[in-house]
Amino acid sequence: MRFYNHHIFKRSLVSLALGAVISAPAMAQTAAQNNDDEEIEKIMVTATKRSLAIEDVPFSINAQTQKDIERSGANSLEDVSRNVASVSIQNLGPGQSQISMRGVSAGQIVRDQPGVKEQVGVYLDESVISLSLFTPDLDLFDLSRVETLRGPQGTLFGSGSIGGTLRYITNQPELDEFDAKIEANLNTKTDGGHGNHLKGMVNVPLVDDTLAMRAVFYRTDYAGFIDALGEGGSLKEDVNDGDRMGGRIALKYTPTENITITPRIIMQDISVNGANRQEAFSIFANPYTTTRPAITLEERQQYLLLDEGFDDETLIADLTAEYSADIADFTFVYSYTDRDILVSRDASALSGSVSIDLGFPDEAVLLPSNLLDRTQVTQDTFELRAASNGEGDLQWVVGAFMSDTERTYEQTLPTPGYDAATDATLGAGTSAAVANGFAADSPYNATLPYDLQQTAIFGEINYAATEKLMVTLGSRWYDYEETRRFTTGGLFANGDDQTDSTTSDGFTSRAIAQYQVNDNVNVNAQVSQGFRLGGVNDPLNRSLCNDQDLDVFGNFQDYDDETLTNYEIGVKSSGRGWTANVSAFHSDIENLQVTLDAGSCSSRISFNVPEATTQGLEFELTRQVTQNLFVSFAGSFLNAEFGSTVLDSSGNVLGGVKDGNRLASVPESSYAISSTYEFDKPLFGSSATYLQGSYQFVGDRITQPSDQVEGAGSFQSNLAFGGATGEEVTNLDLELDKYSTMNVSAGFVYDEYEVLLYINNLFDENALLSFDRERGGRARLGYRVGEPRTVGVTFRMFFN
Repeated sequence: MRFYNHHIFKRSLVSLALGAVISAPAMAQTAAQNNDDEEIEKIMVTATKRSLAIEDVPFSINAQTQKDIERSGANSLEDVSRNVASVSIQNLGPGQSQISMRGVSAGQIVRDQPGVKEQVGVYLDESVISLSLFTPDLDLFDLSRVETLRGPQGTLFGSGSIGGTLRYITNQPELDEFDAKIEANLNTKTDGGHGNHLKGMVNVPLVDDTLAMRAVFYRTDYAGFIDALGEGGSLKEDVNDGDRMGGRIALKYTPTENITITPRIIMQDISVNGANRQEAFSIFANPYTTTRPAITLEERQQYLLLDEGFDDETLIADLTAEYSADIADFTFVYSYTDRDILVSRDASALSGSVSIDLGFPDEAVLLPSNLLDRTQVTQDTFELRAASNGEGDLQWVVGAFMSDTERTYEQTLPTPGYDAATDATLGAGTSAAVANGFAADSPYNATLPYDLQQTAIFGEINYAATEKLMVTLGSRWYDYEETRRFTTGGLFANGDDQTDSTTSDGFTSRAIAQYQVNDNVNVNAQVSQGFRLGGVNDPLNRSLCNDQDLDVFGNFQDYDDETLTNYEIGVKSSGRGWTANVSAFHSDIENLQVTLDAGSCSSRISFNVPEATTQGLEFELTRQVTQNLFVSFAGSFLNAEFGSTVLDSSGNVLGGVKDGNRLASVPESSYAISSTYEFDKPLFGSSATYLQGSYQFVGDRITQPSDQVEGAGSFQSNLAFGGATGEEVTNLDLELDKYSTMNVSAGFVYDEYEVLLYINNLFDENALLSFDRERGGRARLGYRVGEPRTVGVTFRMFFN
């Protein structure tokens, strides 16, 4: 719990941020001038839709290169984010992570909220791949870099980039050289299973200086580490194992020296057999039962009547065409995405809890119930833009963007034998009367087709007002229209059949000034805007709600667009063997879209909070300490809080949304220190030997705003079952503890191959990543947890 005063913390943070930014130029300049080592290789990025050195980009940006990714042994975006300031990834299960930047967070969004939009835009090169909750977990093999653009990027990247934008940048086909690489891995987890992967890349020139192909293929087998107890004392080990398989093929065609056409296709299939959920309570497994065996669940354990799973089939086809003319470079991008996502969850505790409320006998309460959530998405996007290519003081980019997204969300609850139990308890013909055309033995069914269309026109100019002062002005006009239909049926549903639509249009802009203090130091300041589209909540499952929850949550329907205005000052410095990037920012958020669990209704609702703020300091420092030792230090201090109080119909504070309370999912402090040491005399006959270590610290967080309310961690099921009265109290700490992880690795580089030995999570920290509650905690309680200690070896072979 936090005992300090919010306003004192706020003033201290602002003072610290401004002091750090003001002192950074002198500090960085002195360090740069006092070091005579070789300059660090420049990283080129395309965050402004043109190629620039990273230190010349006039806002806060990070780029993790292919070398960074390979040497750290990173296999996921969550791994990469360890060394990136102000980025937080909330793990909600396989393929269901939420990215937030700079504390801009609405709280936990889960699979049954398909209308909620993302707060960080994610791109694969030029193609939009963001999807709220289900942003693809792409393999990192053969990436050029991962760019993290912090702060609102509404001008060039549109809705969904209110907190920032993240871009996977792949290696492109090379016209003039053959290249190939193979990577193999074996790993094992403490008290878990064994994993492996095999990946390959080949680049082949097909026609001299005209046509080339680059192909990437991969397969990964994930080791499980969660054990599932079951009826009759059964035990299944490592139930959350799985695999990922996929690849991409790209062609580069240059019919003339001014034209480049790059068609590409990406396919990926993820299949995971369970969730990384560590349970603390289930109506079927708890220490309070007497007519059933009393069970206390341990670390990395859960209780299941049915196996769970997650499947994600992704197809992305895109084409980028570039034409360089005398006055400008023209770029056309078309992207098509087709995804089919199925989340299979053991909802037996949820269905059983409702059955107890309805007076069903014990044998009906124990019927295995499988909740199937299916999301099917097809999306077409087009972008056409032109960017100046001259050397003058005025540079510009203008463009137009269009997209058409069709998303169908379906939810069914197949529970064999449930109709018979319903008719026996509630009267013959009850199950047929509430089916509303859906299949038998499924007490809840829903179909929600969405159609989202958007159009945008954007532009940005950069003007060199003096030799040292660059001014950037940009704006984006957008127009959105979303339509959806909501149809439900079954005993747990309302029998809904309704159509809703929302529209939105407007402008989002930014202004940036960048001043070059000297050859080593740039100072930048900006005011920028971002936005996130609103939507419509699904009607509550009124038949499941108790009177109190129905009264509190029953009046929320529409929620408006969320807008953010960001004020920022930053310093970038790079010199001989040294870089320093520091930014201080303050963001005002209007109509923050907050998500809460609607308790017994087994629903979640989103609503607007009039005012919220995030402010903080972020820094990324690197230093070539000696010829052999390289050190980096990245971190952030954030203060993200509500600026308004929302009351329910009884005049009580709703779900912890109170002026001065914390926003969810945001650690107030986080940092990472990493270092690489290269030996003067390589070991074991290698041409180069290096040791790498990294330490990451993440401060405490909450999953939902309501988790900070006094008494929020005390749960009663109010369900008499198995000899338990339902009045027993399960006390949990909903403030997720701070945690730290240590990773170490050793690499041996030879002429044609490389060997990497590594240990991730060296001290086997059981990190609690998010809190999971089912039916407001009446059915099941648990935490999403991080991976245990992992020991592995990676082998890479190069052919060229």
